[in-house]
Amino acid sequence: MSATPKYLAPRYTYLSSQSQTLTPIHQKGVLHVSFILSFLLFTAAAIDSTESSFIIEVEGDPHEFAEEIETYHPHVEILAVYDTIFNGVAIKTDQRNLERIKRRTNFQQTYSVQEYHTQITETNINESVPFLIPEPLPYTGKGVKVGIVDTGIDYTHPDLQANYRGGYDLVDFDDDPMETIPEQGMPTLHGTHVAGIIGANGQMKGVAPDAELYGYRALGPGGTGTSVQVMAAIEKAVKDGMDIINLSLGNSINGPDWPTSVAVNRAVEQGVTVVIANGNTGPDLWTVGSPATANQVISVGASTPKLKRPFLYDRFHDKKIEIIPMQGSPNWDFPRDLEVTNQEEKITNDTILIMDRGEIPFAQLAIEAEEKGAAALLIANNEEEGVFEGAVDPNISIPVAAISQEDGKWLKDNPGYLSIEYQEIQDTVTDFSSRGPVTVNWAIKPEIVAPGAGILSTVPGGYQALSGTSMAAPHVAGVMALLKEAHPDWAPAQLKAAILTTADPFQNFQPTEQGAGKIDPKAALETDTLIDQSLLQFGKITDNSEQKVSTLTVENISDQEKQYAFELPEQDTDIRFQLPKSFTLKPGEKKTVEVKATIRTGQMEKGIKQGYLYVNETPIPYMFLTEANDIPKAMGLELTITPLEDSYHYQLYLVEEAEKMTIDLYDAKTFAYVTTLVERTDLEPGVIEGEVEQLEQLQTQYIANITIETNENQTYQYQTIWEGGAG
Repeated sequence: MSATPKYLAPRYTYLSSQSQTLTPIHQKGVLHVSFILSFLLFTAAAIDSTESSFIIEVEGDPHEFAEEIETYHPHVEILAVYDTIFNGVAIKTDQRNLERIKRRTNFQQTYSVQEYHTQITETNINESVPFLIPEPLPYTGKGVKVGIVDTGIDYTHPDLQANYRGGYDLVDFDDDPMETIPEQGMPTLHGTHVAGIIGANGQMKGVAPDAELYGYRALGPGGTGTSVQVMAAIEKAVKDGMDIINLSLGNSINGPDWPTSVAVNRAVEQGVTVVIANGNTGPDLWTVGSPATANQVISVGASTPKLKRPFLYDRFHDKKIEIIPMQGSPNWDFPRDLEVTNQEEKITNDTILIMDRGEIPFAQLAIEAEEKGAAALLIANNEEEGVFEGAVDPNISIPVAAISQEDGKWLKDNPGYLSIEYQEIQDTVTDFSSRGPVTVNWAIKPEIVAPGAGILSTVPGGYQALSGTSMAAPHVAGVMALLKEAHPDWAPAQLKAAILTTADPFQNFQPTEQGAGKIDPKAALETDTLIDQSLLQFGKITDNSEQKVSTLTVENISDQEKQYAFELPEQDTDIRFQLPKSFTLKPGEKKTVEVKATIRTGQMEKGIKQGYLYVNETPIPYMFLTEANDIPKAMGLELTITPLEDSYHYQLYLVEEAEKMTIDLYDAKTFAYVTTLVERTDLEPGVIEGEVEQLEQLQTQYIANITIETNENQTYQYQTIWEGGAG
């Protein structure tokens, strides 16, 4: 296999749960920043002569467009032609040739590089599967083809050999989708872990232990790949006749019309059920990313199976300290009490050291604590709210965990001895699980949740526990394989309806956190009713009073007549429902009904209003929103050099119409204002791009501050880092 990918383009990886933050001030010249660093803008010097990959969306025949490029632009490499899930062409070229193509050809849109990540952030699969399926079911996924678009599969693993059937490597372009091995770069294990959850059949048993597993390696060394690779993998899986595709990957673009979201919707239209991890950047709203934003797929959030979570207990103060053990570190299992201190001179082999989160990587902090002789390490958050997820090198020999900033301060002020105790938890939505809704169409995401915390599964050379929505999605993909075996003639919409109709919502969690609730495989297999389009999305309310209408289709799939009735929710002055009258359906009959809602926003707090209606025993999530101040208005800024025009090309995603957009640069060290790069007015939503004059004096690292002024006189800002360079 070739060690060098044939093409590179929009970056996709499994989602990690770590983020880096800055918190400095803002006026014109002083910057107030609090941001998650998700996209790096390319340096001018690096882009000048470097080839990159792009996806060009075309209106006509993409094959004819590719032939035109080959004829008139011989130095441009055609990477892929999409005619099934997306109408476009992937090319590899430099900025000079790209500008020539733009001037001489007719196309709709160009999409440049975006990063995708596998979604990971430890419960034995033989615990998580029995937790989900407590008794044997009559179906095992036999004969169902499941395509796993990921980092590849270690098909030599004894638990996967029986069910592995083949696949394709979209990184090295061959039919050997093996995980990345050390000789090729940073090794991977993610796809093998996902495959085990779906269909392990050996020492461990997956959800569907007789399903046929196919690997499509779209993410290479280190678990990163490009949108070109991801889309090509989806297209190959569709053409190979997969019944189900699992994608435990994504990026941070919260929009329904990003290319990969379009691609997975078209895969569904081809008759393939597509299951996608919702993301690992929760618990904030609006954190779901493409392609989980697509409306026809099944987007999956992470819930907790039965877990024993450690916590620290101070008997003298009767104080309980929540800790989040870091992935890769040993278990918190001490037979004795340990002294907690942040004073390094007091460290003994019975000491838990407290250190503050900062710019030093968690693994490096762990190494330092280990070298100083500490028995364990606590890393206190540097932000006021909550606890964070993280990971350390598996070679670290001491337990490492995160604690909140508040608990960190308390422990520093109250040094003493603490015991390690355990609390059993289950059926909660994890903090890391990304929340919805989706921007633009205001769709409810995730649509369902499944176990994703502490899942032990297959990895090259053995087994390992991981957490993330990456682990939740394959549980659902496995259930879909069971349903497909039971109902081989069902379309993706029917399979999806079966699991949403029978889901079990957790108390104290909202639709934007859990969708319809936790998947119930047995109930889905035994359901006598399917409710399609069962997530009621009333959209954004802009007037003082509006009436919204949403439809859903109820189908009786039993062999007996059934009666259906809506349960009227508690009276609410903000929203009044006009629900359909009860009705009866004969066997095999279906009926489309309207749910009307009169919404008054006069006394309502701004934000999201959501809850559940019920049809018989079936939960029907609903949601609408007012002019919420926390709706992201833009995301995904990229700056690349355009040598032919001696300028910078910028691109970002705009969620709604904007009266004005400004991009200012600030010095990353001093936060002093440098210059205004872009100032535009009257903008339509979607991908916004353009050119700015190249500035040769930009030689260092900058913070790009993007300001969006809406037509409703609201101002929204977000920031990202840019490495400047000479043009």
